[in-house]
Amino acid sequence: MAGNLAVPKTLTRFSLSTKILDLQSFTGHDLKNRSNIYNSIFNPESFYTSLLDRSTCRRHLNQIHSQIIVTGFQYNGYIVTKFIHVSSNVGEISYARQLFDEFPEPYVFLWNAIIRGYSKQNMFDEALMLYTRMQNVGVRPDCFTLPHVLKACGGAAAFEVGQAVHGQIFRGGFERDVFVQNGVVAVYAKCGRIDHARNVFEGLGGRTIVSWTSIISAYAQNGQPIEALRIFKKMRNYGLQPDWITLVSVISAYADIEDLGQGKSLHSCVIKMGLEFELDLRIALTTLYAKCGNVMIAKSLFDEMEISNVIMWNAMISGFAKNGCCNEAITLFQRMLSKNLRPDTVTVCSAILACAQLGSLEEARKMGEYIDNSEYRIDVFVNTALIDMYAKCGSIDLARKVFDQTKTKDIVVWSAMIVGYGLHGRAHEAINLFYLMKQAGVRPNDVTFIGLLTACNHAGLVEEGWRIFDSIRDYGIEPRYQHYACVVDLLGRAGCLERAYDFITKMPIKPGVSIWGALLSASRIYRHVELGEYSAQQLFSLDPCNTGHYVQLSNLYASVFMWSGVARVRVLMKERGLTKDMGCSMIEIEGKLHVFRMGDISHPRSNEIYKEHKRLDRRLKEAGFVADTDSALHDLSYEDKEESLCNHSERLAIAYGLISTPYGTTLRITKNLRACVNCHAAIKLISRLENREIVVRDSNRFHHYKGGECSCGDYW
Repeated sequence: MAGNLAVPKTLTRFSLSTKILDLQSFTGHDLKNRSNIYNSIFNPESFYTSLLDRSTCRRHLNQIHSQIIVTGFQYNGYIVTKFIHVSSNVGEISYARQLFDEFPEPYVFLWNAIIRGYSKQNMFDEALMLYTRMQNVGVRPDCFTLPHVLKACGGAAAFEVGQAVHGQIFRGGFERDVFVQNGVVAVYAKCGRIDHARNVFEGLGGRTIVSWTSIISAYAQNGQPIEALRIFKKMRNYGLQPDWITLVSVISAYADIEDLGQGKSLHSCVIKMGLEFELDLRIALTTLYAKCGNVMIAKSLFDEMEISNVIMWNAMISGFAKNGCCNEAITLFQRMLSKNLRPDTVTVCSAILACAQLGSLEEARKMGEYIDNSEYRIDVFVNTALIDMYAKCGSIDLARKVFDQTKTKDIVVWSAMIVGYGLHGRAHEAINLFYLMKQAGVRPNDVTFIGLLTACNHAGLVEEGWRIFDSIRDYGIEPRYQHYACVVDLLGRAGCLERAYDFITKMPIKPGVSIWGALLSASRIYRHVELGEYSAQQLFSLDPCNTGHYVQLSNLYASVFMWSGVARVRVLMKERGLTKDMGCSMIEIEGKLHVFRMGDISHPRSNEIYKEHKRLDRRLKEAGFVADTDSALHDLSYEDKEESLCNHSERLAIAYGLISTPYGTTLRITKNLRACVNCHAAIKLISRLENREIVVRDSNRFHHYKGGECSCGDYW
């Protein structure tokens, strides 16, 4: 609890003569009180300024206010102005307003003080209302009024209000005041009117570091980091040294373009200037390292400061999520909640993204429960992220439930649900939803069509997909690279290889990796060696270090027993220092992920897993299952091929799931590669024999196995 301020009791006396008599009666040890009383008699402004500067709470203000009234200084403009400043600084703006309203005919300094107080507390409507009232009573604003008024220009009508104030600045003769014009630059930047901000900046005569910082920040905050950095370079050419505010914007610009090298150079400058613990700079640096993938340095910066700033937590959680550190992002989000820190929409969406990438339905459900019990359950951005999360975690039904509960559906919400259906190969649901969206009067965007084409692609709806592609321009959308890639994949998967190649040659854009990759994949499926070799040549020149292209070509050769071709690919990979990606499958049991590789014996329950694996293998053979040995990559004997295929990672994950969960529990598995033909057929049969639903998310899509059937219809 705050203590009382040491206000001399003698100040409660009314008359000046009494004060002097009291002063003369003090002994030597009261010299401090004598000094205070002299100040109150002969320099009350200095005395009350000293007291107010030491005020930290409402109780102090009450004491001082009482003394001001008792001593008759309640109409001293200097003291009241100071009182208003201090009251607003300690968060007591209502107290400041009380003093202002009690002052007869306040002059410009008092108006400035109260407008500044409201602006500083982000109470912008009140600040603008007082500015209007100030002019109505005939008090002319000065150069100290306008920057605080400009700061208050916010909300939906920010640009219109800012323009109106800008006009008043010209009429008032402040067009050459750099301090005021800096505020104009800032308000236009806040409204996203970068052209207006630049025009004001170019018209400034004596530009200060604040002027340069304002325009650099304007470009950095409005998605133009390259221009922000260009202006920063120009500023440095003029010999101006950046301050910490400038550095925040410049570091943020480097973060946006992911230039870690230049960002590190600025980090060195920050340390040399002794600013490494400046909060905004620490946030900018944390964001820089996190965005550039160096999350461990970002984490070390974060851990060095015990803060409750949500922006810094956002930078760290988002950095982990976007760099594949999903568990770390979720753990950090939970830690934030445990500290009773209030997340914002950015925090929540980043945590949801981490859950989506992790693929854990259990974590997804926990996140969904948190959202259901929070203020974000009606937030359209959060609901969109939830739809995407549930779809990527294997539950399209939960995604649809969130979609149906979202009252305000914009195009992003509709598109997220359509893309989710596409990921699960449920093309008819995606197309039906598209028609419902149009009936609701929502115009599709480019993402909507990517979802539709993906859905048609995974379901083999060639002509329907072709019609959808042809209709894109009807909505004023120019097809993007992703749309062309979807069409090539759609045609290729359906076996229309020549048509796909003809489509590629007639595209108005240059084909890239994903387009040639789709054609190579289709060539492997349909064993078209010539087209596959041509596609591989294009890929090797565009993306020579991607092992997947070499493996696809090797698989193509193996499927037609061209073992010399397989050998050539192996030699080429060895010469280029490339190794094949290992197949890896994960299964979640009681909230813990268990990882398996082909032939893996590292699991603590390895003996039980292989015992269950052999039992399954026996049941499969008894049911008439025969391994598709053509999908093996090597020139091996039939027995060796069969053993190799049966030990694929997803088969081990399923065996572990069966011995670790109660009968009837759905098994959910994530695989880093595309499911092979042999395992796909085996898992279908296992789902019937063991009466289990098995959901597998491979590198392309979801497979829902149930009762001996797969949701993909054997088309993937």
